[in-house]
Amino acid sequence: MLLVTGTVFWAAHVYASLAGERLVGQPVGWAEVRRAGRRELPIVEAAVLPAAALVVSPLLGLGPSGAGWLALSVVGAQQFSWALFGALNAGASRTQAVIEGLVNLAFVSLIVAAKAALGH
Repeated sequence: MLLVTGTVFWAAHVYASLAGERLVGQPVGWAEVRRAGRRELPIVEAAVLPAAALVVSPLLGLGPSGAGWLALSVVGAQQFSWALFGALNAGASRTQAVIEGLVNLAFVSLIVAAKAALGH
């Protein structure tokens, strides 16, 4: 289901990108559809590791709740890592990059807090 959700979000982003191009008077052909699809592909890619965590969770003896927490932990690690590497790639200092990673981790922490508060 995680990959399906990622794919639907990807399709929605591609559509929004193409609709925005159309609104500013740019023609939308198949080449632009392919470019938009490639540009938004990280949305689907981001779902792969958490989905893999869910697949291996029974092998680790985890029930549904434990599997959810494992997938969420993977998401947190991804958020931190991609923010860190993205900042470094953009020319940020190591300190700035770590701050970027921690800010993204804080966003994940908000999701964890909401999940815990709801008893999931």
